[in-house]
Amino acid sequence: MDLSNIFVLVLVAFAIVLLFSVVKIVPQGREFTVERFGKYTKTLAPGIHILTPFVERIGRRMNMMEQVLDVPTQEVITKDNAMVKVDGIVFIQVMDAARAAYRVDDLPYAISQLCMTNLRTVVGSMELDEVLSQRDAINTRLLHVIDAATEPWGVKANRIEIKDLTPPTDITNAMARQMKAERERRAVITEADGEKQAAIARAEGAKQAAILEAEGRKEAAFRDAEAREREAEAEARATAMVSEAIARGDVNAINYFVAQKYVEAFAELARSPQQKTVIVPAEMGALVGTIAGVGELVNLAGRQQSGGGSPPPPAPRTAPPQPPRPPRRPAGSVPLTE
Repeated sequence: MDLSNIFVLVLVAFAIVLLFSVVKIVPQGREFTVERFGKYTKTLAPGIHILTPFVERIGRRMNMMEQVLDVPTQEVITKDNAMVKVDGIVFIQVMDAARAAYRVDDLPYAISQLCMTNLRTVVGSMELDEVLSQRDAINTRLLHVIDAATEPWGVKANRIEIKDLTPPTDITNAMARQMKAERERRAVITEADGEKQAAIARAEGAKQAAILEAEGRKEAAFRDAEAREREAEAEARATAMVSEAIARGDVNAINYFVAQKYVEAFAELARSPQQKTVIVPAEMGALVGTIAGVGELVNLAGRQQSGGGSPPPPAPRTAPPQPPRPPRRPAGSVPLTE
């Protein structure tokens, strides 16, 4: 190989090296800083760029996407002298590549230490119960402090989350006993409230039953009174009709009325469950005669209804029958079978 060929190969290699040193391609989500003789001059956005050969070079390659940094576990003493172990995570994003590259050295380590110190400050100013129950408040306070501290570095703190809070073992056992006692108290209260509601429901049911029973008695009394009123009206009409028949001279009407009462009284005497013997205070012949008069009255009413004409003239007025005379000997006794 002669010298000319060697020279050409050297020129091609130099051109390739020069091309790669001058032409720079920045990927999406990244930004490169450009230094001229070691001094920052500009920031390259994603895309293709051409630098001045032998004068400009790439300084820092910055990640512009959101990053997640772990906050190491540390022991923190709370306001009420309880020792807890706390760790967390922080979400950051570089907003200004130049400031993030040249204002702080080892950005992830700086932010991690900043989070640890502020976490001790915030948790140490609160009591244990507040630390365990107010994680959102702790996250909010930490985010405000960290975001203000990282703003000069061109970094934005988007979120800070407490991952784990571990109190001492004795405090954990005490909290477990407290939770158990609280659950038992709630169970007793719930059971008592259920019994109270059941008693109220039973009392309300008894009240409604008493009201309905009283209304039933009221309705029954009203119906009984109405029935007695109807019966009295019917009795009054029957008495008026008998009186009119007697006024017209119809003796059979008064015979019917007297015979009905006589038979009813005799029936009540015979139905007595404690009565062994019935004393007949009158002659049976008079009773038979009375029944015969009632039969005649019924036949007369039937002929009037079937004939359809005017009723026959009233019979001549006669004297009412004399009451049965007392017997000359003591009334006989008629034994009744049980």
